[in-house]
Amino acid sequence: MFNYINGTVSEVEPNFAVIECAGVGFGVNVSLYTLGDLKLGERAKLYVYESIREDAFELFGFVTKAEKRCFELLVGVSGVGPKAALAILSTTTPDGLVAAILNGNEKAVTAAPGVGKKLAQRVLLELKDKIGNIDGVDVTATAGIPASMLSGADKNLADASAGLIVLGYSQAEINAALRGVDTSEMTSEEIIKVVLRNMLK
Repeated sequence: MFNYINGTVSEVEPNFAVIECAGVGFGVNVSLYTLGDLKLGERAKLYVYESIREDAFELFGFVTKAEKRCFELLVGVSGVGPKAALAILSTTTPDGLVAAILNGNEKAVTAAPGVGKKLAQRVLLELKDKIGNIDGVDVTATAGIPASMLSGADKNLADASAGLIVLGYSQAEINAALRGVDTSEMTSEEIIKVVLRNMLK
């Protein structure tokens, strides 16, 4: 059983990377969130999930334990396979997924290609009571606490991300536009303006 892979990034493609370890290239399916952290020719450590079926053996890699845990929770939902789980994590961060579940933000989940309204509702319902113990996720609220009790900064960022996703932007694009920006004192409207401005640069 693989726990993680630590090696050199030798190839990168949309949602896929090859990590070379001791002369062996491991093909790993990755989210856009993880892909954004990989640099060709540089070392990377990915936490690995193995998907074994009769006709296939696939590896899914994640830059953080939190993202891997979110993936494991998603594939535990009825009707959500590895590809759908990866699609969801390509349109939101682990923090964003937790915030979406806490807020019942269906649109943040249906933003993923191939994920319809009914499946999104199932994700929100089945994971609502399971998200309180994800190490590394920067949301202090636990399962069952309403959105009104989230900190203002967390809620503003979640609201801004949800709004931008509805406009067609991916969470990876939003994260890139907010890199180095302190959003703790910003309203959701101000965050959206910063993201849109930075995307035009």
